[in-house]
Amino acid sequence: MVSDLLFAMTPHLPLRLGVATLAASALLGGLTYVASAVTGKATTSGVAARTGSNAPSGSDLNMTLQELEKSYDGRIGAVGIDLGTGRTVGYRADERFPFNSMFKVFACAAVLHKARTSDPGLMDRVVRWKPAEMAELTANSPETTEYTDTGMTPAQLCRAGITKSDGFAGNTLLKQINGPRGLTEFFHTTGDRTSRLDRPEPTLTEWKPGEKRDTTTPAAAAQTFTELTTGKTLDPRDRARLVGWLKGSLTGANRIRAGLPKDWTVGDKTGTGGARNYGTANDLAIVWTPGSNAPMVLAVFTNRTSNNIPHDDKVIASTATALAKALGRL
Repeated sequence: MVSDLLFAMTPHLPLRLGVATLAASALLGGLTYVASAVTGKATTSGVAARTGSNAPSGSDLNMTLQELEKSYDGRIGAVGIDLGTGRTVGYRADERFPFNSMFKVFACAAVLHKARTSDPGLMDRVVRWKPAEMAELTANSPETTEYTDTGMTPAQLCRAGITKSDGFAGNTLLKQINGPRGLTEFFHTTGDRTSRLDRPEPTLTEWKPGEKRDTTTPAAAAQTFTELTTGKTLDPRDRARLVGWLKGSLTGANRIRAGLPKDWTVGDKTGTGGARNYGTANDLAIVWTPGSNAPMVLAVFTNRTSNNIPHDDKVIASTATALAKALGRL
């Protein structure tokens, strides 16, 4: 198992770009493509969305990712959302891909929500464990290994899980919310009926084509991530804390960040399944361009066509570039 070391005017209104909106796509040779202009007033119940006559052409993005898939010998799933214009673009937006370590950002959000709504003090309560509990995850847990004698608070575990993709931190956070089932239930509270978690690490990274356990879609992941980082599911203080951890991520330098200009601000969470799991690798990011208060959300998922072939970070970076161009930011 491999781990990974109208918003500008109303910045805290949720943008619920429903899966149905992204699913209204043309199937081009088996490839899912979406390019729609989303307009309407943002409200707590969602965004009134329609495809405008001036919607951007999707041919460039479609062709770019088709060619990238051929050269990569694999599959790419991607969604880009511009929270300033409401424009969305996507490719294989409704196909399932494994979460891998990306689940940790959602687990942290669920713990933050629990602490704020039903368990005051949770974030600062020390959680302790025995060394034997870490047996399968020691190599994948660079920070929690150092705190075995003292324990860590959920706040510290969130930081370790997001910034360093610490595996034991992720599993320990799941225990605060009734395990994988609890995270799936949390997805449901956000309106996401697609994403699901079934197993903890390290088994959640075990994936093969057709597997539904521990998966999401680019559309669902992007929508839920947008809600958690910019919407009303989390208290504004918790949103800010979550985004701060994302900005401090140390594992995504060669993925979405590498495909964007260096002066853009990126907060991301990666996931990697390894060569033995069809080279699955992904990245999910919130991105700010200089001079703009309205960010983008970019979701990129990849896997190889054949097993036992490593992933390729450059494919994720190139996909991020293509999404930013399709959204008119590059």
